[in-house]
Amino acid sequence: METVLLYILGVAVVVVGLALSIGLHEIGHLVPAKLFGVKVTQYMIGFGPTLWSKRKGETEYGVKALPLGGYISMIGMFPPSKDGAARPNSTGFFNQLVQEGEPAKKPGALSTMVDDARQASADTIGEGEDHRAFYKLPVFKRIIIMLGGPTMNLLIAVVLFAVLLMGFGTTQSSTTVGSVSACVLPATSDRQTCAEGDEVAPGAAAGLKPGDRLVSIDGTAITSWDQSTEIIRASSGTPLQVIVERDGAEQTLVITPKLTERYVTDDANQIVTDANGDPQTIDVGFVGIGPAGELVQQPITAVLPAVGENISGVFHMILNLPQRLIDVANAAFGPGERDPNGPISVVGVGRVAGEIASIDTIPFNSKAASLIGLLASLNIALFVFNLVPLMPLDGGHVAGALWEGIRRWFAKLFKRRDPGPVDTAKLMPLTFAVVVVLGGMSLLLIYADIVKPINLFG
Repeated sequence: METVLLYILGVAVVVVGLALSIGLHEIGHLVPAKLFGVKVTQYMIGFGPTLWSKRKGETEYGVKALPLGGYISMIGMFPPSKDGAARPNSTGFFNQLVQEGEPAKKPGALSTMVDDARQASADTIGEGEDHRAFYKLPVFKRIIIMLGGPTMNLLIAVVLFAVLLMGFGTTQSSTTVGSVSACVLPATSDRQTCAEGDEVAPGAAAGLKPGDRLVSIDGTAITSWDQSTEIIRASSGTPLQVIVERDGAEQTLVITPKLTERYVTDDANQIVTDANGDPQTIDVGFVGIGPAGELVQQPITAVLPAVGENISGVFHMILNLPQRLIDVANAAFGPGERDPNGPISVVGVGRVAGEIASIDTIPFNSKAASLIGLLASLNIALFVFNLVPLMPLDGGHVAGALWEGIRRWFAKLFKRRDPGPVDTAKLMPLTFAVVVVLGGMSLLLIYADIVKPINLFG
């Protein structure tokens, strides 16, 4: 029962953290919009039916049923058409365009979608409120408003990474033994579990146990795990006097490393491959022990590099998103396994949070650190994803404003007539297509996270 409650608590932490992140994202839009005089009619967390709302001044603040996003409603998001003509109503999908001397024509679906967007935008502007429309703002003010949301997510991520790295620290290899292999198996072995008749690993044969802290090897004081590994690898066949601390007392063990085949790894602990793509191996001394991890607090200078590394990771994931989604589909509908570093839905994030909170073997501080890191990564994902230059994402509005600024700058440079605001309503068909694609992607990821969830803990 306790495990179930902890699982629910982990999910709740992420849900509340995500809702707060979304709420602050929208505040990042709301505050500059109001400072620049734009009329904001709604500030909503979630989508669908309204669960609660309260009007304060000219803005309605509320929470909706589906906590999968949020929005603020600003009047006059789209400029009117160049001819300035208004349609008789905002709901006439089959409304006829009648011109003098010509028969009535039925508009196409795409042009009707554009006209509906323009009319819906015009309907939000009350009498005498034209000067408070979003599209009337200078380009730089529109960019500030649209970048306010992603910027808020970036600031949240920086704060969370600061708490994570400076308060809790990062997991690093300690000088304490975390695991002891029972047998000796080469790296290229088809199996990684011991069988009857396998040679006992030197560490197990000498009596090393998980929890032993390495004090010295052959008189050399051990201050890092890499130091002990270097000595062991260079000492195959040579008996080593190893002093360990166990239960507060020092014990001396004699261990003779066994010459065996191991993979070659780089500084990032990734396996090095040759020109043919095959893993490279090397014969080195082997004892059969692995380190226990420990949290080591980091300086403030480590925060921004960690944020930058996460931004780069999300950016590369978005660049490779089509292939990533194909991999997710193959795993969800086939026998393959999910990539732990691949895309994941809100459902998947909740499952991971629940697993972290419910595992008994993870200390409380490590659980808290993992959940904070998860929320920090979510905010990085929101920051990067919202900068994609496609409407209805914030980056799409920024791109439209930048294009308008470029056009007006060239018109002024060559002493031409001001081309006026960019008619972003014409992008509504593309916006609709983006919404459909995002919806399909979300459904695929949610389905995959239900039937083939990512398993971070084996």
